[in-house]
Amino acid sequence: MSAAARRPLGVAVLGTAFMGRAHSHAWRNVGAVFPDAPPAAMRVLAGSDPDRTADAAARLGWAEASTDWRATIARDDVDVVDVCTPGHLHAEMAIAALEAGKHVLVEKPLALDADEAERMVAAAAAAPGLAMLGFNYRRVPALALARQLVADGAIGRVRAVRAAYLQDWLADPDAPMTWRLRAETAGSGALGDLGSHAIDQILVLTGERVTGVSGALRTVQPERPGPHGPEPVTVDDAAWAHLDLTGGVTASLEVSRIAVGRKNALQLEVHGTDGAIAFDLERLNELVVTRGRDGWPERVLVTEPTHPHLDGWWPPGHALGWDSTFVAQAADLLRAIESGEQPRPSFADGLAVQRVLDAVGRSSQRGGTRIDLGDGAPTETRTR
Repeated sequence: MSAAARRPLGVAVLGTAFMGRAHSHAWRNVGAVFPDAPPAAMRVLAGSDPDRTADAAARLGWAEASTDWRATIARDDVDVVDVCTPGHLHAEMAIAALEAGKHVLVEKPLALDADEAERMVAAAAAAPGLAMLGFNYRRVPALALARQLVADGAIGRVRAVRAAYLQDWLADPDAPMTWRLRAETAGSGALGDLGSHAIDQILVLTGERVTGVSGALRTVQPERPGPHGPEPVTVDDAAWAHLDLTGGVTASLEVSRIAVGRKNALQLEVHGTDGAIAFDLERLNELVVTRGRDGWPERVLVTEPTHPHLDGWWPPGHALGWDSTFVAQAADLLRAIESGEQPRPSFADGLAVQRVLDAVGRSSQRGGTRIDLGDGAPTETRTR
């Protein structure tokens, strides 16, 4: 059946800021890029400020604007609820939407802590709708190709991973206060914001689980300018961690939002017994592959239609951007809804990451003491 012959799935996005814009772009373009996916209809954009929400809805292509998220998720013409709000609202909104029978997409990190994440996993398991977590970098074609190469044994057995996610938007001490710098709204700072992406990549690239963690957090700028004067920063600006994984794999992690000169550098290296793979998000169409112990690094331009997530895009050599990953993410969710299969990443995948984030924080509080996570096995949602 063609997409045009299928009933459109009504979508609501909760959140009008940075992530709300990115997800709106995805819902606006998913049908044009991936016509095989079920059609989606952009019903409602919900936000807290009436004027800002109305303006954003008109600019971004939404049929209606709302300042009542509970009324939004209760609408009969809304099938998918996409949560793009600050982290402290994720659990309440996602659980309410699942209990209302909706399919749910939530931006990363899943929750403020593992306790909240566990409640969200339980809600997803009990709900008729599907639940998906927004780790959009799983849809970067070069990283998807890296996963294929590792799974196919192209670099032998994985020994070690180096992961870093570096940005500089807080390097200026006069950068203003934001919800991302408050523990009550964000949970953590660079660790959760950037480290969640890096940890998820470590897990999916290796196929292993984290069994032990040691780490350190640092807040470089203890105060930031607020509307009424200086306000205390209650999250980290940078974090470091050592991860022990199953299979004898070790991983190092560094995240920072004060790394001058780095705008959005998610850097990953996977070292195996017979080769290596390297990636940098600031060159997201490229993957560097070393085949064999004596091989030379080879730059692979990942723009061929046979590469992952690229069949609906442009001719070979025509590079994709950061925004393209959200379009592919939306398409994957729509396909999962049609097939009834559990989309990935699941809330259980988010819980696995959240347990590592929490452990890094506990280790830092204890002076870098190793935190044992047992076998690291996540709690999976049911198979549909």
